[in-house]
Amino acid sequence: MNANVKDQQAAIGHRPELSVLWEADWIWRSRRIRINDFAYFRKEIKISEALVSAELFYSAHHTAKVYVNGIRLGGYVSPAPTNPEKRKAYLAYDVRELLAEGSNCLTADAHYLGGGGQNYYDGKPGFRLQLHLKYADGEEVIVKSDTTWQVLKDAPHEIGTPYQQNRRISAIERYDARKLDPAWRYAGYRQAGATAKAKLAKIGRQEWPMSIQRIPEGTVEEEIVCVKLPTPKVGDDAGENPQIFDPGRIVSGWPRIKLKGIAGVTIRLRMSEDLDENGRVKHNVTNEHSDNYYDEYTMRGDETETWQPDFSFKAFRYVEVTGYPDEIVSGELTVSWAHTGMACVGSFSCSDEHLNRLYAAAIRTQKNNTLGQTVDCPHREQAQYTADTDLQAEALLYNFDAIDVVEKTLADFADAQFADGTFPFVAPINYENKDFTLQIPEWDLHYATLMWKVYEASGDVGVLERFYPTAHRMVDYFVGIRDTHTGLVPLDKGWHISDWPYPSVEHIGEHLTVQQIKLVQALEIVSRSADLIGRKDEAVHYANLASELSKRIVAQLYDSEKKRYRDSSESSATHQGVSAIALLAGLVPQEDRAAAIASVAGQQWECRTVLSLPLLRMLFENGREAEAFALLDRREYPGWGHMIVQGAQTMWEGWEDIESHSHAWNGYPARLLQEYVVGIQSEAPGFAKVVIRPYLPDSLTFAEAEIWTPLGIVYARWERIDGELRVRTRIPDGMEARLSIKLSADKTNESTLKPGENVWMAID
Repeated sequence: MNANVKDQQAAIGHRPELSVLWEADWIWRSRRIRINDFAYFRKEIKISEALVSAELFYSAHHTAKVYVNGIRLGGYVSPAPTNPEKRKAYLAYDVRELLAEGSNCLTADAHYLGGGGQNYYDGKPGFRLQLHLKYADGEEVIVKSDTTWQVLKDAPHEIGTPYQQNRRISAIERYDARKLDPAWRYAGYRQAGATAKAKLAKIGRQEWPMSIQRIPEGTVEEEIVCVKLPTPKVGDDAGENPQIFDPGRIVSGWPRIKLKGIAGVTIRLRMSEDLDENGRVKHNVTNEHSDNYYDEYTMRGDETETWQPDFSFKAFRYVEVTGYPDEIVSGELTVSWAHTGMACVGSFSCSDEHLNRLYAAAIRTQKNNTLGQTVDCPHREQAQYTADTDLQAEALLYNFDAIDVVEKTLADFADAQFADGTFPFVAPINYENKDFTLQIPEWDLHYATLMWKVYEASGDVGVLERFYPTAHRMVDYFVGIRDTHTGLVPLDKGWHISDWPYPSVEHIGEHLTVQQIKLVQALEIVSRSADLIGRKDEAVHYANLASELSKRIVAQLYDSEKKRYRDSSESSATHQGVSAIALLAGLVPQEDRAAAIASVAGQQWECRTVLSLPLLRMLFENGREAEAFALLDRREYPGWGHMIVQGAQTMWEGWEDIESHSHAWNGYPARLLQEYVVGIQSEAPGFAKVVIRPYLPDSLTFAEAEIWTPLGIVYARWERIDGELRVRTRIPDGMEARLSIKLSADKTNESTLKPGENVWMAID
């Protein structure tokens, strides 16, 4: 046996439909709480011939890998992060096929982060497991983690290694393969003095509420064979033999080596998005310096040794290998591209290869930012924001079976909500750490729009029933701090953001216009939600509050002469995005709408990522499709197309080539291409009704897309052939659908589409 050969992994996925009543103890290797701690557990069990079922459940804080007779279960970065004091996720598997009659062995490797990092909750170190065995004669046996389990005294993972990023979200994995006997994972292992009895963790058996993990585990979509770059000519004074590899794009995951073993040799794998002037990998994590964005592996000396640092994930473009004396050839270093294993069923294609590359970059970026939770970027922060997820949800809910993934954000912020109704800026989080004691009031308001997007995509009123209490407490807070004179919400605790990144919206005075508008939108959503879940009086109450606030906004922040909104109460600036979101929210007087729309459409593009979404939606939905498409199709700075022209294969944080180069909130152009250019639009919750209403720019000869819905995949294609416009659609059963083609300013062709049919329509 060779313990360094890549883990054999069972083709057994997590079973979220299973659940268990927890009886097992939380265990750890000691009673001490240490940062970046690792524990290796082991238990042998006996199985008789008549076993008919075996269900295994486990959890850990923070992550673990579980093996049955040397076969690793499930996926990666499990369980998903939550606040364990409110909800601790666990995994479930059917392991019957992995057990044999006689002696069997369960092992687990667990990692506790600690350290007060940004994107998790410290809690306490612990691991727990239950294995439920059922025999043909009706006998049931439960194997539980307790102090009879063995723990490896000297684990191959070094304990207490430095954190890799400023925000302390992952630790250096420093692994010594000489410290793990190949027999450890199998029945019959014996090595005098190598093990001790596990200790009860400092977590009470019933202290943390256990909850089955709803989202899929992390999965590796692709093992990328890297291109080896030229050997750096300088910068190797220490004789490190640097060898540089490029997977071709920014990837979220980890490097993997498969090399001839040389006993005692320590290999360092350093990652970065960038190379320095000498062709070596920079010491940085995006725009922040870090000497610690690497992992290390010490070889045992086997004929072949395989290893990957996969307790966490990173994001990088380049991998630098140092310390290995031999030449590394193609295939001996690969990069595992990993993300939450949600089904990706969406697509977009058109006659313009630039737009196809833009769509592909947006989808890659979504995948890079979902491992365990929706995150803003997969390297520097890996943090879950309401605003980021709200923008990510655009592409996720059209292209992936992502309801559970997006709903996790709602649940995590519900768990993190403060007594006054506000939220920390990310969740889960170690908010008590002074480095992360921050709030963003405008981001709180995205909670309501995110909740409504999940409801509209799923058609599940249960979403509203679960998260309405959180949303109404949130809006109650903002209603409660309104200024008694103006009736508007003033600047409050935290960091205020009308647009981002690097916006030009002017913040002068106590009342920011975007914040007022977003509160109106949130109040309207809370009102509609209350109505749908039977809270009629509350529905009326919040509708009245929205109406009252709307009147105050128009009276005090709208410039009736310019037909535009002022940026804030003391500002004379009229930013494009401020008026765009006001128009989308219906807050421009009806008699001024046409002039205001024309004004916004004719203005130079000012919006950044956050306000460009309402800008584009407003234009597409108000007869200004040409202007909206021009922004999507734009190739020069600013804009998404500028990134693609520069060679980007993932989306940047903003328009500038700085900071994060894989930022998921900039991926919503993928959705807009499907929704407005191909024209697949929902007209009822859960896509019960759909309209195909394409925009037909002269620059395209065809466009087609598929999108995810709870009823099945919707497909549409339009193309110009021999002077005719031809439309092809595929509609799932149970969905009402119609085709709407705008032929001229005053002529629209309407027809009904039948589910289950694959139809061509030629329109003169």
